[in-house]
Amino acid sequence: MRLGIRRHRQADNDFMIIHISQIKQEEKERLEIYCHDKTGNEITEIVRFVKSRQGQLTGMIEGAQYEIPVSDVFYIEGVDNKVFIYCEKQVYETRQKLYELEEILKEKHFLRVSKSVLLNLMKIESIKSSLNGRFTAVLQIGEQIIISRKYVPELKKALKGGNL
Repeated sequence: MRLGIRRHRQADNDFMIIHISQIKQEEKERLEIYCHDKTGNEITEIVRFVKSRQGQLTGMIEGAQYEIPVSDVFYIEGVDNKVFIYCEKQVYETRQKLYELEEILKEKHFLRVSKSVLLNLMKIESIKSSLNGRFTAVLQIGEQIIISRKYVPELKKALKGGNL
């Protein structure tokens, strides 16, 4: 099966061609991008999206870019219009928005537990009730994350084996 798509932009001769080919089951899947500027925003967004679907996020520390396996992430927090990825020993900044990460990671055991936090449910050591209907998740690294009461029902559902 071969599928070709042409997406026209504003200029008459400026377009992107997308080809999708079905391959045999034993062949390794791959993605090739042919572009004029590999550092352009469109290409960066495409690469970031593909990597996140494969289980990697892109984060930065002091301008250096790193690939972070999703399994290493404890939680993700939005603070002052910036988004941070918290791992066991490092904190990375990412350009992705919290709602984008929520959509990408919902199939990977991540759940929004407050307005500004996505929590990796696989990194929870224990959960205890707090004041005013809130809960506190104690992570494997000892850090505590407050779970807002608005998100407690979804957390209970997820922990009982419900779909995220």
